[in-house]
Amino acid sequence: MMKLLSINVSKPKPITYNGKIIHTGIFKEPVSGTVMLRENNIEGDGQGDLKVHGGTYKAIYGYPYEHYSHWKNELGRDDLSYGQFGENLTVAGMLEEEIHIGDVFQIGSDVKLQITQPRVPCFKLGYKMELPEFPKQFLESRRVGFYFRVLAEGEITAGDTISRIESPSEQMSVNEILNLRFFDTNNHELIEKARKLPALSPSWKKDFIRILQTKDLI
Repeated sequence: MMKLLSINVSKPKPITYNGKIIHTGIFKEPVSGTVMLRENNIEGDGQGDLKVHGGTYKAIYGYPYEHYSHWKNELGRDDLSYGQFGENLTVAGMLEEEIHIGDVFQIGSDVKLQITQPRVPCFKLGYKMELPEFPKQFLESRRVGFYFRVLAEGEITAGDTISRIESPSEQMSVNEILNLRFFDTNNHELIEKARKLPALSPSWKKDFIRILQTKDLI
């Protein structure tokens, strides 16, 4: 059964990185009670750099709780708590190989979210984990989570059931898309298929087009 385990938010906070002060919203903390989920974020949440975070196609970040045990064992840490990987929604029963770009999920009575792309980690995740190389390890694990766009706003509460209410006719999983972008970039036939997925975020479509164009120049 798919379930919402935790809602995690953070306003952008300043950190010092490479001698510069930057702002980041990666330090998510769980919130209790009913929370309003809006078109571009969750009540009480914010992003530090709107050029690369947030927006229509990366409004909400979800991460499977099943991966927490992997990272606990892999890193030898017992201090991992909800929101650890910067996710807005910690979810159960939604693994990357089982959900597809374009799938639509309902949470509670009103909220409808659509899968748009995998998450690509940046240096801020390494900063939070106090492991500079962690973003690379995170990406290579394929345990990256996924972004949603908001189709219908509404209230959500930790413990809500999540239901898949729509799937696209052309099904490509979050893991398949991630592999094509970073690990299987010579699979031009599938990349051509991937770039045409209606629900895929525009930035990922551009990435796939660039890969295909590079192939044509070789």
